[in-house]
Amino acid sequence: MIGRLSRTLVLRQSSRLTAIRQKSTISSVLSELQSGAITAEEAEKSIQNLQKSKAPDETLASFANLDHRRASRSGFPEAVFSAGKTPHQIATILDDMAKDVNDMVHSGNEKIETYHKAILATRVDKDLYEEISKIRLKNGTITYHEMAKIISMEASSLENRNTNDGPKRGKIIVACAGTTDLPVAEEAAITLEKAGVDVERIYDVGVAGLHRIINALPKLRDDKVDCVMVCAGMDGALPSVVAGLVSVPVVAVPTSIGYGACFNGVSALLTMLNSCAPGVGVVNIDNGFGGAALAFKCIQRNI
Repeated sequence: MIGRLSRTLVLRQSSRLTAIRQKSTISSVLSELQSGAITAEEAEKSIQNLQKSKAPDETLASFANLDHRRASRSGFPEAVFSAGKTPHQIATILDDMAKDVNDMVHSGNEKIETYHKAILATRVDKDLYEEISKIRLKNGTITYHEMAKIISMEASSLENRNTNDGPKRGKIIVACAGTTDLPVAEEAAITLEKAGVDVERIYDVGVAGLHRIINALPKLRDDKVDCVMVCAGMDGALPSVVAGLVSVPVVAVPTSIGYGACFNGVSALLTMLNSCAPGVGVVNIDNGFGGAALAFKCIQRNI
């Protein structure tokens, strides 16, 4: 009798732990713990098993250690910086990131923020994209944004599915001084859009024709705008001008556009760092993705 009861208790405990292991995210395990549905010991085992289940295969582990929970921890997802990587490496990383999204969806996790679904590879020129597109991906499909030099991937669990992500996560204007700044501006814009932000573009409004940025003031000062990103090369003066006209944070992205003494963007960088107008945050030269991440984090407290 005692032996049968012990076996029954063991089986029930085993079934309970199996159910816990099926939780898709650490946050869901912690929610179960907080509600009293599981014990601290069970939560610990579940998290350990979750981490094991997310371990990369041997091929991926030979060149990458992906940070799938970066979005939950830091508020912005990991992206693949493609410069210096092989087509096979990029494709393998993207496919694993899509698999992680699929696992969350298939487990019944309904609280997947849009930015958790953002799977991006940056600095992908057309030749590199064509090589990547020849590689079979098991967990989703890719789209190439040529001007931004970005590959975005949609996990297969989200394809042909009505995914209502709710309202956009704030509004950010992406402006650039000249047409040659477009690749950097588009890198920022696409990154923000994939993170669920409402993006409005205001392009070719450099200080050589001040009437252009003045004409854009109604858009820049709209109450719905939470932040303005400004990409500029040459003298890099546009962010200072914009920051003196708007009340929201300005994220300045210097670009490497210009003649000899621009020093591949150093002159624009120094101008932006020395802005007389308050409220300007500056990122590295040509770093549209980094500027997008900063702008995204700037607006989250207001949502």
